Amino acid sequence: MISSTKPIQTQLRILSVIPPMTQLNTPYPSTAYLTGFLRSRGMFAVQEDLALSLVLRLLSSLGLKQVAGQVDLLSDKKITPAIRAFNTQRVRYFSTIDAVIRFLQGRDSTLAHRIASRQFLPEGPRFDSLDVYVDEEGGDPLSWAFGALGLNDRAKHIATLYLNDLADVLRDAIDPRFEFVRYAESLAASQASFDPLSAALGADKNLVDETLHALTMDAIKLHRPGLVLISVPFPGSVYGAFRIAQSIKNYDPQIKIVLGGGFVNTELRELKDPRVFDYFDFVTLDAGERPLLSLIEYLEGKRGESRLVRTFIRDRESSTVRYINLIEPDVPFNEVGTPTWDGLPLDRYLSLLDMLNPMNRLWSDGRWNKLTIAHGCYWKKCSFCDVSLDYIGRYEAAEASVLVDRIDQIVQETGQTGFHFVDEAAPPKSLKALATELIERDTGISWWGNIRFEKTFSPELCELLADSGCIAVSGGLEVASDRLLTLMKKGVSIDQVARVTRAFTDAGVLVHAYLMYGFPTQTVQDTVDALEYVRQLFLNGCIQSGFFHRFTCTVHSPVGLHPEEYGVTLKPLPEITFAKNDVGFIDPTGVDHAALGVGLKKAIYNYMHGIGLEDDVRNWFDFKVPKTTVARNRIERALMT
Repeated sequence: MISSTKPIQTQLRILSVIPPMTQLNTPYPSTAYLTGFLRSRGMFAVQEDLALSLVLRLLSSLGLKQVAGQVDLLSDKKITPAIRAFNTQRVRYFSTIDAVIRFLQGRDSTLAHRIASRQFLPEGPRFDSLDVYVDEEGGDPLSWAFGALGLNDRAKHIATLYLNDLADVLRDAIDPRFEFVRYAESLAASQASFDPLSAALGADKNLVDETLHALTMDAIKLHRPGLVLISVPFPGSVYGAFRIAQSIKNYDPQIKIVLGGGFVNTELRELKDPRVFDYFDFVTLDAGERPLLSLIEYLEGKRGESRLVRTFIRDRESSTVRYINLIEPDVPFNEVGTPTWDGLPLDRYLSLLDMLNPMNRLWSDGRWNKLTIAHGCYWKKCSFCDVSLDYIGRYEAAEASVLVDRIDQIVQETGQTGFHFVDEAAPPKSLKALATELIERDTGISWWGNIRFEKTFSPELCELLADSGCIAVSGGLEVASDRLLTLMKKGVSIDQVARVTRAFTDAGVLVHAYLMYGFPTQTVQDTVDALEYVRQLFLNGCIQSGFFHRFTCTVHSPVGLHPEEYGVTLKPLPEITFAKNDVGFIDPTGVDHAALGVGLKKAIYNYMHGIGLEDDVRNWFDFKVPKTTVARNRIERALMT
């Protein structure tokens, strides 16, 4: 067994890669974690963000001229409104794109004046969305969102719309799967068969593919790795990951490539298709540190193949997929090392302002150092969550002193003091200890993260967290129904959520609520009542931001594992040889949740802007729904107890 702290002597050069697409404003943290861990063991480890590199190469004056060349080859039938707008203004796009990128990178702030004037940049169909905000007198359509003084924010939003127009051109003219986030997602998300992805990888390369290939070759020739780690957190980064692996294998089949990350950990647990191993030599599950250590020892001839940990391989004799898992303890969370962003171009990420939602802004605007307070979730009971998997089910916290040591080291390295704690739900006990340590050391950081709205967050604790630098929290209110909160084992009540969220608000902390609709047995009445609770939470200053999303049943959640306990029947799945995650279900209530979702999203968008907070919630729906059964002062009463 490998010691948890003993350095490994290896000559391997290890490259960790972020594939397209993840985030554009800050590096996805997986490579920073792996690189920091490997370096803490004395290994040669470097990293590249090929997602950012791809976007910056395409969205440049040279890149847009290449796009224009592809556009010129299209027939008239393929000219969409986005392409037509690009064609008529292509010279302006060529002359402005590099300046816009510099502005969004924070390297040319004075350009905000020209961008905000709306006379500098060409405008395509994405700018039509601004027309809905023009007031009756024909006033400024953005004044409601940014006010008279929000020059930089106004310019960021306009510049983001400009980039979105260009993304539409790339999608319509070059690659119909192209998105800044969910790139070719349908090829991987809950895709039972590898066939669609295999067909896409076998097709001729388009301009996006060729650009990614060139960037991959640049990285390989620069770093000369013997081992490449490709982390895929989302279905929207799978296609890019396979294209990168394909390029590497065609260049040098001797380079070993490992596939891991959040998508693999949730969706490839039953991998059977050997064709995956035409691209990757190994596929690893769950926390990457221990499997990587065993792989490195295997590649160095220090352990046999049968002693790999949580690793899929293709059997050389039978050409079938084999899963090998020698049981060894994971590396303690205190000993995983400090993430490092060394090697990533931190001054080249793009601060975007897309959705006019205060919490969404934290996700897309500004560069945040991402850090984990604890591994897994301390609650791990919610019935909609993948509590059976390691990233949720194995809880392990780090000492506050260790965390602040890591924070100090990261600030020293990056020169930036903003932190996003990426825990599933940061434990209140750990947060209290962390806040105390931050204050005692006078560590002047700003931070935000995800929590559970549990009663432990007293007004005093909220004040302490704010004093330590907390600027925002997000948490799951989910269905906003005490009956359904109990059914999903959320461990909170509506009244409790009201008091906790108000305590954070009173402490000056922004509060975002994750909201859910379509949970098993949720009726139309439940949905209307939930919206009434949400209305009152906004009205009483408890939350400032929120988002409704449709419930999805996954095979690793309690609902997916024990559907009979939730009154639903799962739909049969096809034979699984590739990805497995989402599963359909039959709910005897027969509610049209899709229709209700339109009204829910319309309502919360307006609530975030202070509109309609006194109105009957039934007004948000385009069809008749029952009157709410919730008293109009329910939240007000809860706050008084």
